[in-house]
Amino acid sequence: MAVKVLVPPPLQKITAGKDVVEAPSGKIIDIINALDREYPGLAERICQDGKIRRFINIYVNEEDVRFLQGEETLVKDGDEVSIVPAIAGGKS
Repeated sequence: MAVKVLVPPPLQKITAGKDVVEAPSGKIIDIINALDREYPGLAERICQDGKIRRFINIYVNEEDVRFLQGEETLVKDGDEVSIVPAIAGGKS
């Protein structure tokens, strides 16, 4: 069994239109790097210098990794990872 990763529409052009991809279990940063090997360019949109970009939110089973162990958060087989880019805008 693997980890299910939900890919947001802005990143689906990198994953050949897939909205869900699978990755081996491990730390969040290792999962991102594994996905980048399969879908080159993905990691640079999510991370910078080995850290998750501040405008990208990543959830493991609906828990924000920023409140867990960040990039070092362990993800096990069967878990679900969601990548959610922050959205800004609107009227002021």
